Amino acid sequence: MAKTQDMTATLKEMMGAFPVDTKAMEDAFKTTATLNEKLSHVALEAAEKSTEISAKWTKDTLAKLGDMSKAKTEPADYAKAMTDFASAQAEVAAENMAAFAEIAKKVQMDTVELMMAAGKDLSEDATAAVKKATADATAAAKKATAAAK
Repeated sequence: MAKTQDMTATLKEMMGAFPVDTKAMEDAFKTTATLNEKLSHVALEAAEKSTEISAKWTKDTLAKLGDMSKAKTEPADYAKAMTDFASAQAEVAAENMAAFAEIAKKVQMDTVELMMAAGKDLSEDATAAVKKATADATAAAKKATAAAK
């Protein structure tokens, strides 16, 4: 009578023959964690600079409002103070908007640079993992074929 093959044992043997490369997973995780850390740094640095600009802008505006609200001797002086304030505010607004634009431009450039570097790293990690998995699978297939004979 022919011997019945134990499928459970065969499947266990096949699964054991295809090892999982945890090193490749660890490397990919480390690359991703490093990218996230660098992106967070870019965002926090931008937030810090934006806050500094906003705080200075507010402080300057309050100082100019203080000057504008001082009592004047002539009614025309109130109109002049208001005009001077509006003119100064327009100039400061243009300067600050340019500063915000510079921050945004730097964030964009840093982010693109980081993403390109991370893409290269992840591509290298993936290529190494695929090469190792292919070699392991080939070796396991050869082993399984030899054992089946």
